[in-house]
Amino acid sequence: MRVALWLLDSPRLGHAHSVKRLAGNLLKQPARKGCVQAQSRLGQLLCRDCGNPRDRRIGFELLRQAARAGDRRAQLELGRLCSQPGAGEPQQARHWLEQAAAQGSHEAKRLLARLPR
Repeated sequence: MRVALWLLDSPRLGHAHSVKRLAGNLLKQPARKGCVQAQSRLGQLLCRDCGNPRDRRIGFELLRQAARAGDRRAQLELGRLCSQPGAGEPQQARHWLEQAAAQGSHEAKRLLARLPR
């Protein structure tokens, strides 16, 4: 898992499609075993970088699991996804952004200020 996170966080390597695919494969097993950090990072990869609707649904569910376990990064990502135009989930967006903001996420606070009341 450490290798996968290092690859994703590497400024030089982390944007390459092949590196993301490799990191995703390395994160699958820990995510299945319930590792919150692996669920969060794999969920982000699947939601952001896959055009496949099935992979996006899996990514969304992984993010939800990690967010419920208290992962701030997953909460922020879910808030972003739910607040996108056409997502139609402003209450969910507010819920997850409030959770992330309560853990100190400045980005979540900024996004909350933009949400319609």
